[in-house]
Amino acid sequence: MSKDNGLEGLPPRGALSLMYRMYRSVLPEVRRELDRIRQTAERIPDPELRRQALASMGSKQFHCEGGAVYAAVGDGNLRRVLIPLIVAFQTISDYLDNLCDRSTSMDAGDFRLLHQSMIDAVTPGAEPKNYYALRREQDDGGYLHALVRQCQSCIDRLPSYPLVKDGVRRLVGLYRDLQVYKHIAPRLREGQLKAWWQSHRAFGRDLWWNEFAAATGSTLGVFALFQAACDPNLDRSVKDRIVSAYFPYICCLHIMLDYLIDQTEDEAGGDLNFCSCYENGEQMTERLLWIAEQARRSAFTLPSPRFHQMVVEGLIALYLSDPKVRDRRVADTARAMMQGGSLVRLFFFANSRWIRRTQSHKSGVEVV
Repeated sequence: MSKDNGLEGLPPRGALSLMYRMYRSVLPEVRRELDRIRQTAERIPDPELRRQALASMGSKQFHCEGGAVYAAVGDGNLRRVLIPLIVAFQTISDYLDNLCDRSTSMDAGDFRLLHQSMIDAVTPGAEPKNYYALRREQDDGGYLHALVRQCQSCIDRLPSYPLVKDGVRRLVGLYRDLQVYKHIAPRLREGQLKAWWQSHRAFGRDLWWNEFAAATGSTLGVFALFQAACDPNLDRSVKDRIVSAYFPYICCLHIMLDYLIDQTEDEAGGDLNFCSCYENGEQMTERLLWIAEQARRSAFTLPSPRFHQMVVEGLIALYLSDPKVRDRRVADTARAMMQGGSLVRLFFFANSRWIRRTQSHKSGVEVV
């Protein structure tokens, strides 16, 4: 495995270079940061809030690990800003998703207030408030406030954040709206989501309502903007290109792949799944192949296109290497998406399978 020969401040030259940086510099820092946050979560006084905080870090740790790929471009100084920022922001997202998925209420106001914490987290100077005011559980011992302030503190160190702030807030605002509409009473969800999609057709372009909703559920566009804001000489046009490339297509691909492999699990839990909204498997496969192609094309429009292309190929490989692809609803679509894949995608696929096997052997659970 080749080293970067002192060129860590430059984008990775290829998949080997990217994975070397991830294993050597990024993932160890992510895990240390998560361990620190986990210790705080273990001291949350309210048992339900504590349980959901710890569960979100246990089952969704790979969200932070994957999001931190955007810290692999910079040098050590930038990683010391980006990794705590990405981990804290993604931890807020995963924690709130758990609270809403297994909520003790279906109150839209409650969900919107909870997710105001994400808006405040990307708004330096915003004063944290009681985000639990509309729910029974209240005392988190300052856990959510600490995560919000950590994000704000890191953002204060991004030299070009004022140039990307509006784009970040727009994407986070859409994410908050999704979490509200997705978690209200089941009989209201689809109608509210379709009405919301209609009001944002200019942004959704040629996506269907379920695909637009999926695109709003990804944090990757926010992380790409965080990464761009590290450049003190950032050009405003670059910000616009990042937003246009990531939203909707790259973000849509990310979340649709997540829903693809979770269809049976979501059905059992009564959760809304955007891949289950298609008429049949053939239609789902056709749309996902089209979305993947649009995501690849979007990546080529960005500065450092090779890096963003690796992000796209890595997403496909990561999700389609999951053991859940054996599910009858997933197998044919996964096979179609892997056919004719690039060498980069195949490399990431093999790497993901190796990691899963290694982890399963350590835990004593076999992964086929």
